[in-house]
Amino acid sequence: MQTNFTAAQLQDPRIAEVDRILRRCVHCGLCTAVCSTYVLLGDERDSPRGRIYMMKDMFERGGPPSAEVQRHVDRCLSCLSCMSTCPGGVDYMHLVDQARAYMEKTGHRSLKERLLRKLLASLVPYPERFRAALRLAPLGLPLRGLMRRLGLKELAAMLDLAPKRGLRSPTYSGPGTAVTRAERKGRVILLAGCAQQVLRPEINDATIRVLARRGVDVEVVAGAGCCGALVHHMGREEEAIAFAKKNVDAWSKAIAREPVDAIIINASGCGTTVKDYGHMLAREPGYAERARTVSALAKDITEFLAENDLGPPKRWSSLRVAYHSACSLQHGQQVTEEPKQLLRDAGFTVLDIPEGHICCGSAGTYNILQPDLARQLRDRKVANIASLAPDIVAAGNIGCITQLAPELGVPIVHTVELLDWAYGGPVPRGLEGYKQFVSDVPEPEMPKGKRTLQDFLRV
Repeated sequence: MQTNFTAAQLQDPRIAEVDRILRRCVHCGLCTAVCSTYVLLGDERDSPRGRIYMMKDMFERGGPPSAEVQRHVDRCLSCLSCMSTCPGGVDYMHLVDQARAYMEKTGHRSLKERLLRKLLASLVPYPERFRAALRLAPLGLPLRGLMRRLGLKELAAMLDLAPKRGLRSPTYSGPGTAVTRAERKGRVILLAGCAQQVLRPEINDATIRVLARRGVDVEVVAGAGCCGALVHHMGREEEAIAFAKKNVDAWSKAIAREPVDAIIINASGCGTTVKDYGHMLAREPGYAERARTVSALAKDITEFLAENDLGPPKRWSSLRVAYHSACSLQHGQQVTEEPKQLLRDAGFTVLDIPEGHICCGSAGTYNILQPDLARQLRDRKVANIASLAPDIVAAGNIGCITQLAPELGVPIVHTVELLDWAYGGPVPRGLEGYKQFVSDVPEPEMPKGKRTLQDFLRV
């Protein structure tokens, strides 16, 4: 793609990056077929190619974005399916990141939009605030119909997504280290997260148990918090960078104290962002090198487990598991086969969901900011899952779990919860009725006079 930036514009490193990205696009349009919003709407402006043209024009002209540009860029899910398909390697992720930051600084939004975005940015990344808000949410449930009639469908969507049952507390809470009782083989840092530890703390618990069984100490580092993904995707760049710096500072101290094998992420939306810290902080004095180190250490929990033999499962089942591959995992991190293979090795029958590349509509705060499109995508995903008649759905992202759970008709849990169950952990919440379909694997009987499994294997 030919660009028309002036020499003065190209002196700005942000515009120089935008120019490099735009020049890789050859207008082929292969991205349109895999774009979730284009599949729904059939509007070129709601495809990656159309948005690229609009963003190019916006950056070249300078000044505030038009209402049209802002509307169609806002509709982008950042699912990154286009990047998995693009033959030219167009870095759409960083292009749309730059566009959102630019729009946030120069664009105009209604008072309702500004207040809603501020509310989300002030609540969700902070676990205690988020927990308090969710406890108050039941009070607003009877008002959802009125909210929609008053044009406050986004607030109604927030209430729709709030848990209908009481919130649980984690078994393991940080900061601190969960020390393995097995022979110590490694040490990792765990990103405890923000929304996930409130909505489903069992995911962190299961992660720690699985790792501890394999001889891995797990540390939740003091001072670390939200990864910054939520505000980053809303274009609130300064807040995102502040979150990233806080994590890099905290983790760098822990790494300096004792090296770690990985920084474990079990919410894939967070994983895509942490793996991008090296880019996000590249121009931040004193952070560039440390941010690259953090990004290099970041691994999704399934990515890490796939590199470390879990051994034979403790339980075996006949359960059929539909694996929902979160966009941030399959497109953002290119982690596709590892979760499915881990589930197979654990004894589950794994089913591939039709149209697996299409987003479920969660996408951070998208299901609140764009509730109509998010609902259509959710219903499409639910129908594709239902066509398989699975017993359970597994996913690697709390956003997807929260988005799909109310409409599925079958339980949905995190992949690591199923792995924990198979390797000796408790029954995941919501799967209590499935215990009858899971059998314990008999332990080898020790020969008389032998005291250890190692002695038995030498017989």
